Amino acid sequence: MKAAVVRAWGQSPVYTDLTDPQPGEGTEIAEVEASALTNLTKGIASGKHYAAKEIELPVVPGFDGVARLADGRRVYTMSIGSHGLMAERTLVDPGRAVEIPERVDSVTAAALPNPGTSAWITLSYAAAVKPGDHVLVLGGTGVTGSTAVQLAGPMFGAESVVAVGRNAERLQWLRSAGAQTVIRLGDDDLADRVAELHAARPFDAVLDYLWGEPAEHVLGALAAASPAGRFHSIRYVQVGSMAGTTLTLDAAVLRSIGITISGVGIGGVPDDVWHRARTEALPKLLSMVDAGELRLHTLRRPLADIETVWSEKSPSGTRVVVTP
Repeated sequence: MKAAVVRAWGQSPVYTDLTDPQPGEGTEIAEVEASALTNLTKGIASGKHYAAKEIELPVVPGFDGVARLADGRRVYTMSIGSHGLMAERTLVDPGRAVEIPERVDSVTAAALPNPGTSAWITLSYAAAVKPGDHVLVLGGTGVTGSTAVQLAGPMFGAESVVAVGRNAERLQWLRSAGAQTVIRLGDDDLADRVAELHAARPFDAVLDYLWGEPAEHVLGALAAASPAGRFHSIRYVQVGSMAGTTLTLDAAVLRSIGITISGVGIGGVPDDVWHRARTEALPKLLSMVDAGELRLHTLRRPLADIETVWSEKSPSGTRVVVTP
């Protein structure tokens, strides 16, 4: 079969011939239809992500995707060992797969689970968003951030959602997709706008897909605008680091406001939460896509072009999906 293959950690995959995977107990060979090119997939293939420590080379990248089983069913599935989904065929455990609704195409179905389940876990578990909450999404123009913006109100009852991002066109679209207020990085003063909004109506949860300097501004603004001596709980959830992996944080920020900082990622969330995200939340998210209540922007690229696609920068808020 044809596959994308990584033979050394840190190297980009090459498009080449590879022996079909051999099914073992509880698994079967399935025909791959689509696999999303996510940061997680790239991180694992680089060998630097902690999820790669138990994977042996050579590895077929593609952490998850859509495959068709021998009985004809299309399912969402995750990679098993070194057998990712950027290949013509892969291994699937049918007992852990999620069936795809007929009207949801395979490219969209492959693009949804990573941002969808991540956003659901962040909103439901880490940020514990509840009806009436005021939510700030830092990095709302990205794929996962925009998914969180769309889910915060309809699925969790957030009263107000503020989206922060750099792409003006995406921010304008988010106004019609769940954001009541938008802040554009580079044009608006992030600290001033967050402080103004927080003083008027305190934020209950912050979903941060950027970290780095924007996070410094937001944390400082939350502390500066909080009424002195008055407790208000803020759940600050670190999900991504597109603006930097480190920041400088004044210790007074943590002492002056009731803020709790946590993270969402593999290893940072209990197994039962991940299980519910896959078995309970994902079918709901697929139904929302089917009903037109949740939208994703995708770009389909052929597996044969993986060597070029791997290093290309995708358009803002768009998920690249690889198909055999």
